[in-house]
Amino acid sequence: MSEPDDTSPRPAGVREVAAHAGVSTQTVSRVLNGHANIRSSTRQRVLEAIEALGYRVNNAARSLGTRESRTIGLIASDAALYGPSAGIAAVEAAARAAGRWVAAAYAPAEDEASMLAALEHLRAQGVDGILLVAPHARTLQTLVAADPGLPVIALHGGSGADRQAAGVGLVVDHLVRLGHRRIAELAGPDDWLEAAARSRGLRWALTTHDLTAVGRWEGDWSAAAGHVHAEEIAAAVARDDGPTAIVVANDQMALGLIAGLRSLGVEVPGDVSVSGFDDNPDAAFYRPALTTVRLDIAGEARQCVGAVLGDLEPPTPEGPELIPRASTAAPRS
Repeated sequence: MSEPDDTSPRPAGVREVAAHAGVSTQTVSRVLNGHANIRSSTRQRVLEAIEALGYRVNNAARSLGTRESRTIGLIASDAALYGPSAGIAAVEAAARAAGRWVAAAYAPAEDEASMLAALEHLRAQGVDGILLVAPHARTLQTLVAADPGLPVIALHGGSGADRQAAGVGLVVDHLVRLGHRRIAELAGPDDWLEAAARSRGLRWALTTHDLTAVGRWEGDWSAAAGHVHAEEIAAAVARDDGPTAIVVANDQMALGLIAGLRSLGVEVPGDVSVSGFDDNPDAAFYRPALTTVRLDIAGEARQCVGAVLGDLEPPTPEGPELIPRASTAAPRS
C-alpha cells in the first residue's frame, strides 16, 4: 500500500478565505451565516475569495458548537402523486439554497402511529423544524398536538391554502366568461388540506357569480378515480339541467375523466368542458390539452423554509396562474 501523498493540495478553509480577502476569520463566518451588518464591499471580497479558492461550506462543521443542526425535517405521504412529489423537490431545492440539508420521513397519513414515529425519527436527528408536504387535515392535527417543541409548517397551508382557493376561482371566472352557468366539481379527498382549500375556492367563486354547483363527486387524486366517475358524470351531462363544465381538483383525475368520457361518446369540450389543477408537465399534451392552474410551488417552498428558519419576512410566492387550453370552450346552445 502506498503512503498518502502529503504534498497534495488541501481544500481551502475559512483561514485561507480570510487571508485571501484580507479580513478576519470571524468576518468570513459572519458572511457565511448571512449577517446583515457587513459592508457590501467586504461581503463582496469574501464571496470573491470563496469563488477563487473553490471553498465549500461544511455544514456539519458549522453546526458544531451551535444549537442548530442546519437540517430541516420533511414528512410526506402519497409521494407518488405529482403534487406531493413536486412539493418535495421544491422544498429540497429551497433548503439547499438556504444552506440546509433535508431529512425526509415517509408515513401513511391515515396511520397516526406511523406519523408520530416519523416525527420522533426527525426530532432525534435534531432538525430545526418540520415541513409537511401534502398533509391530510388529521396529519397536521396529530403532529401539532404532539407538541414537538419546534416549528411544524404545512406546504400550501395558511396563505398557501388561500392561493389554492384563488386558483380555483380563476377557473370559475374563466368558465363563466365562456358562458357556463351549470358547473360541477370532481373534488379531491375531503381530508386533504389542498382538496378542502380547492373546494372552498369553488364554492366562494360560484357564490360571487350567484351560482351553486350542480353536482359533486370525490376522487383520490388518481387518473383511475377520474375514470371511475366518468359514467356517472356522463349521465349527469346528458340531462337537460346537467353540468356543462366540470372543475376537477387535479390534472391526473381530469386525465382519467376525459378518457372515460370519450370512451362513452361524450366529447370534451364539445359536450362538456373539463379543467384541472397543478399544470403537471404532461397537461399540455393531453387530448384535448388541459385547461389548468399553475402554482408557484418553488416560491411556496422558499416561503416555508424561510418560516422554519425564523425569517421575519419570508419571500412571498407568486399568485396562481390560469393556463387556458383546449379542454374548455363555450357551452353548446
